[in-house]
Amino acid sequence: MALRKRLQLSRQRFADRFGLDVRAVQEWEQGRRVPDRAARVLLTVIDRDPEAVVRALAE
Repeated sequence: MALRKRLQLSRQRFADRFGLDVRAVQEWEQGRRVPDRAARVLLTVIDRDPEAVVRALAE
């Protein structure tokens, strides 16, 4: 996943940081699964402002 690599995070760290299932992230990257609508929205927001997502999840 280009987004995860751009953020320089391992799969596990990316999943933990943004409240995602590591297996889902792996399957998206391997093309075995497509993110659902909610996940696509979250990924878009992460792409635009990852720290805002981290702050929102911390509240």
